[in-house]
Amino acid sequence: MVDVAIAGGGIAGSTLAILLGRQGFSVELFERGEFPKEKACGEGLMPAGVAVLGRLGLAQGVGGAPFCGVRYHFNRLVAEGRFPRIADLPATGYGQRRVHLDQALFAAAAGTPNVTAHTCTRVNAPLVEHGRAVGLIVEGQPQRASLVVAADGSHSPIRHALGLDAPTRRKRFGMRAHFRLAPGQNQTDWVDVFVGRGHELYVTPLPNREFVVAALAEVAAREESSERAFRGWALAQPELASRLDGAQQLSDLLGASPLERRARAGVAPGVVLLGDAAGSTDPITGGGMAQALMTAELLSRHISSAARAHSTDSQVWLPTFDRQRRAMLRNYRAVTQMTLWLADHRRFGQGAVVLLRFLPALFSHLLGVCGGVNPKLRAPANKRA
Repeated sequence: MVDVAIAGGGIAGSTLAILLGRQGFSVELFERGEFPKEKACGEGLMPAGVAVLGRLGLAQGVGGAPFCGVRYHFNRLVAEGRFPRIADLPATGYGQRRVHLDQALFAAAAGTPNVTAHTCTRVNAPLVEHGRAVGLIVEGQPQRASLVVAADGSHSPIRHALGLDAPTRRKRFGMRAHFRLAPGQNQTDWVDVFVGRGHELYVTPLPNREFVVAALAEVAAREESSERAFRGWALAQPELASRLDGAQQLSDLLGASPLERRARAGVAPGVVLLGDAAGSTDPITGGGMAQALMTAELLSRHISSAARAHSTDSQVWLPTFDRQRRAMLRNYRAVTQMTLWLADHRRFGQGAVVLLRFLPALFSHLLGVCGGVNPKLRAPANKRA
């Protein structure tokens, strides 16, 4: 029997495996896919996520194109906000292809002592005895573990099997494509957000003169094919249309839906949901990847503390972890809901852009909440192993 069995080798699962393996815990990490693999994602890693990679010693290996903040474009109005400067945290985010980030983290996990990492391995269901998860059923075989971690994504089969699914509130979809700038075009160090009617476009700088354009929209806004809608929305924004002029498209359009998933609870006897499996917030404020890193780090601290206290009953400390995780993300989720409301009410959305334009300190504070550098969002750091 291993200490921890993790279903899902994405950002959250691989990060947790690295942290636990370095502390001497035995970990089995199961990934149903194979790397490298593409994923529909805006690919902007907020400063708090960059900080976690730094503590892992992986920031240089992951790399990326830096961005200093976010620019909102609403008709002809533009509001610029920079990430706040807070001691011991970066004031810069990084744009990096998700295919590279995921592969780098999984490779690091696979190379970590005490971690056994598997690809192309399907987790069938949680192994439950007497109302408690005691492991995973992997390719039809039981794999017992002291703790089960479901980091198997927003559509989490484990969450579903445990009866922890909750209905979603709204149906939105996302899609993205990658481009390389035309010769003579200059890369920016901003994430640009273009607000349209019923949709938003996010443009994030990437290494090698590349950039990703991601679209988020209500399902009702897509009255035509995805390709046609995506191109029409992009070309309707003059600044974005200029950036796309002569640019080489590097990837096919890839979509995902629904963007928001909810869970009735983040923990259950013997099991914890992590990352998007614990519920995915609409990515309109862009903190998903950073939150996966931050919450994995928080969970590793609780597992370590429980081991030092010789606490063998996870029911004692898992609720404490879940409360701290909710507290960590509370302000972020509030800003996300506020931003969604403003996107639904264009007159107020335009007023908000005007306000942020003339109150850059407020914009910077809100970006701090979204970027995880707000003190209330910070988890105590693990010491680098």
